[in-house]
Amino acid sequence: MKFDILTLFPEMFEAVFTTSIIGRAQERDQVEITVHNIRDYALGKHHVTDDTPYGGGGGMIMKPDPIFYAVEAILDIEIPPIGYASFLEQGYPPIILLTPQGRVFQQSIARDMLKHDRLIFICGRYEGIDERVRQYLVTDEMSIGDYVLSGGEIPAMVMVDTLTRLIPGVLGDEHATAKDSHSSGLLEHPHYTRPYEFRGHTPPDILLSGHHANQEIWRRQESLRRTHARRPELLNQVDLTAPDQQFLTSLAEDAET
Repeated sequence: MKFDILTLFPEMFEAVFTTSIIGRAQERDQVEITVHNIRDYALGKHHVTDDTPYGGGGGMIMKPDPIFYAVEAILDIEIPPIGYASFLEQGYPPIILLTPQGRVFQQSIARDMLKHDRLIFICGRYEGIDERVRQYLVTDEMSIGDYVLSGGEIPAMVMVDTLTRLIPGVLGDEHATAKDSHSSGLLEHPHYTRPYEFRGHTPPDILLSGHHANQEIWRRQESLRRTHARRPELLNQVDLTAPDQQFLTSLAEDAET
């Protein structure tokens, strides 16, 4: 899978994209990440990429022209006045603007995005981005939560990391992502490792019992317990089995006693 990231601060990505899982995935040619400096596509000797807003108001606005020029150079196309949508219909990659105004990124959305073999991310900055970028260039707008960051660079890192982990072969355990929090709709169960005893505390006996079926039941119930306690709204989105429902009922009854 290929990722193109358009940003005013390319230096922010170096440490994140050259280490750990993402770094190894690039070494194995499982992902290709190219970070593009928007300033390189700005006209004039000063390479200006932002300006004051029409109508007044505080802050600076990212100019549309360097962003359009960057996309055209990356994809070797010329975007007509009607916008980029026609290229998307021809199989060109989605262009995603990272902004607090976008829909909130979730694990289910990440899995859906994997149907594309290339994605372009535009990292917003300053007070905002010229609306014509939204109208005639981007195909989706994404946020990583209901809060405001200084720019879209950290959300881009988050999304690339999430997507990279889902690519088959990137993780050693092919079933690992299925066990992650939110993959099944539930929060993940607790984990324990050595030493067996630490400051008087030991793991649950069932994890050392060798009874795999009972261990899976325990893990499922602990996922339900944790989700019920921390993110109960998620339970409305999960296909619960009859034993799941019985366990949740027992949790509710215990809470009332």
